[in-house]
Amino acid sequence: MITETIAAIATPPGMGGVGIVRVSGGDALGVAEAITGKKLKARYAHYAEFRNQAGKVVDQGVVIYFKAPHSYTGEDVVEFQGHGGVYVLQSVLRTVLSHGVRQAKPGEFTERAFLNDKMDLVQAEAVADLIESRSQSAVTAALRSLSGQFSAVVNALQASVIRLRVYVEAALDFSEEDIDFLSDGKVESDIQALLQQIEQTVQKAGYGRLLHEGVQVVLVGEPNVGKSSLMNYLLGHERAIVTEEAGTTRDTLEETIVICGIPVRITDTAGLREADNVVEKVGIERAKAALQSADLAIWLRDGQVLSDGRPPELAQVDFIEVHNKADLFDRQARSHVGEALPISAKTGQGIEQLIDVIAGKITQKHSEEGVFSARERHIQALAETKRHVEAAHRFIRSLATAELVAEELRLAQQSLSKITGEYYSDDLLGAIFSHFCVGK
Repeated sequence: MITETIAAIATPPGMGGVGIVRVSGGDALGVAEAITGKKLKARYAHYAEFRNQAGKVVDQGVVIYFKAPHSYTGEDVVEFQGHGGVYVLQSVLRTVLSHGVRQAKPGEFTERAFLNDKMDLVQAEAVADLIESRSQSAVTAALRSLSGQFSAVVNALQASVIRLRVYVEAALDFSEEDIDFLSDGKVESDIQALLQQIEQTVQKAGYGRLLHEGVQVVLVGEPNVGKSSLMNYLLGHERAIVTEEAGTTRDTLEETIVICGIPVRITDTAGLREADNVVEKVGIERAKAALQSADLAIWLRDGQVLSDGRPPELAQVDFIEVHNKADLFDRQARSHVGEALPISAKTGQGIEQLIDVIAGKITQKHSEEGVFSARERHIQALAETKRHVEAAHRFIRSLATAELVAEELRLAQQSLSKITGEYYSDDLLGAIFSHFCVGK
């Protein structure tokens, strides 16, 4: 049971016109009335001076009281809306804390909203996703999840699983009367329909995860083929050091751009070659490690001097072959392009086409229609659900006992309940809310 009253600055750090200190818990109203010297009416804006316990005015502004359960957290909540200076906000917060209120932990207001049934876990995560959105597509997807659209889909899947469980468990209840509920084909057809629904949800959630987490695109190739120049051109500023000396890049460099509404983490790597320098060797190993976790690689080659063979590290990753220095190509170099994409990281020739190809690669399996914000844990839970439903389907087709079918459906329901938070652990809550900002 939650008993402590908490407080935090709810507006971003720095100076601004307005700054907010949020207080939530059973003592919120009493603390606010002590600081303002006024009787506060719920859902009214009261102008007041904010005084510390010595009676000194630390700020003045508007205070609003939200009476439980009609508040963000479901508890009594008070917001002190004063001036946005760093020092003045800290003074107001210190005044609140001096009344026995505890400093809130990151995400604690939203965690309380979840624990008080104001939102489910998907909606709570969508709050953070909305704040962290780096494109309009991500904002739209996060708002869909925050409004409950993703949760509604998950709940519909759960309802389908529950209906199947009821039917299968009825077969168990009537097993002694030689009534076979599983032989009429209804359960099998319902499971097939459920698997299609799960797959559609996985597709939408997969695209939603891309909008939230982004994709990793790794630049790979031999030294001095122009990887760092290409990265700088894509970013629009000089991030990587560019010199004529081969092997300048010794470590991976990562920056983010947005393509088709999706955050794309561009990673520049050390050139792949046999190296004697110890530091360069470490950089090459890091380049290979980056490739292993890449969603897409750009294999950059010097179009004037094409070496033989594709790097073996590209065998397990989707890649785009790009020939750089197209502004210097002679007839022979142009004849070797083939299906590769010719570009010039120096002049920008072909870069727009490269961006279009990258966009096609990362969006080809997805449609933005109805996409909601999702995370890797949602994808994993849906994958677990699918595995259990597929197992139930196999058991039915092999005429296995109803007990085995019922158990797989029970596990499928449990996997779905992890998404919305009906089934959760304290460790899961800690992992989710610790990444929120303080004050949210």
